[in-house]
Amino acid sequence: MNLPKSLAQASLPWYGIDFGNGLPNGRFTNGRTVADIIGTNERTNEQPPPFLDSSLSEDVILSNGVNFASGGGGILNETGGLFIQRISLSRQIELFQGTQQLIADKIGKEEADKFFQDGRYVVALGSNDFINNYLMPVYSDSWKYNDQTFIDYLMETLGAQLKVLHSLGARQLMVFGLGPMGCIPLQRVLSSSGGCQDRTNKLALSFNKATDQLVTGLSAQLANASFKFGDAYDVVNDLITNPKKHGFSNADSPCCSMGRIRPAITCTPMSTLCKDRSKYVFWDEYHPSDRANQMIADELIKKFGFLISPSPAPDSAPSPDSS
Repeated sequence: MNLPKSLAQASLPWYGIDFGNGLPNGRFTNGRTVADIIGTNERTNEQPPPFLDSSLSEDVILSNGVNFASGGGGILNETGGLFIQRISLSRQIELFQGTQQLIADKIGKEEADKFFQDGRYVVALGSNDFINNYLMPVYSDSWKYNDQTFIDYLMETLGAQLKVLHSLGARQLMVFGLGPMGCIPLQRVLSSSGGCQDRTNKLALSFNKATDQLVTGLSAQLANASFKFGDAYDVVNDLITNPKKHGFSNADSPCCSMGRIRPAITCTPMSTLCKDRSKYVFWDEYHPSDRANQMIADELIKKFGFLISPSPAPDSAPSPDSS
């Protein structure tokens, strides 16, 4: 919402309708994302605020962490280029470095180093690298690589990025895998049958396998690293293939849509909403609903026990003129 030229903004009604004050909040869903739910501070019940939030302060970061996520961003710098403004993972890491300096200035380098090493980190990217890059012929990556060499390129890039994060103090880190991307409403409506796109799902599975191997290897290789791979493919696939079992009535179309005008890439003020948002797996053409995200997060938490609950903020270092 704070990248004014971006075409990937969740800044329109009805995004955020079931979160906080019901106003758009930069999340591409009606409520919370999986990262929101996993990252909720158990002491304050607050989610890590966005880095570009004008009210962000060192004290807020020390209490609740910070979220560098960006609509349209990816592992690769070229991903999402059509959106004009977006923050790639490499740029997010640069912003993280700047944040570290702010915290070190606030509480001293020794305490800051401990704070960041004790912290927990989530990296949740990858789908845009396919949906808004490799699978779109307007991007050069779509004809420069084949399926396997593109995934190799992603792994080479992601591996280098995770090593940088480790060098900056990240010790407890989870990398999210991809769900069945071929079954999102956008992919279904673009298929001739209205069914899931098999090739896109196979790309997601191949990405997950390669990322799991990468993360496992880095965890063994890097000092004191506890890197984990959060595979939610089966969880999301079960919601999509067996929606009634989980209390959903629709798993193939978006709750927020323009009716017969599809795909309407984002939810807009002119869109109409489904009667019961809790019954839809998908909120828009790309993204799950709040209730689906809750079920996905619950399974990941159950599987990994991975909750971000920052330690109590360290005391501020005395200012130079304090007695």
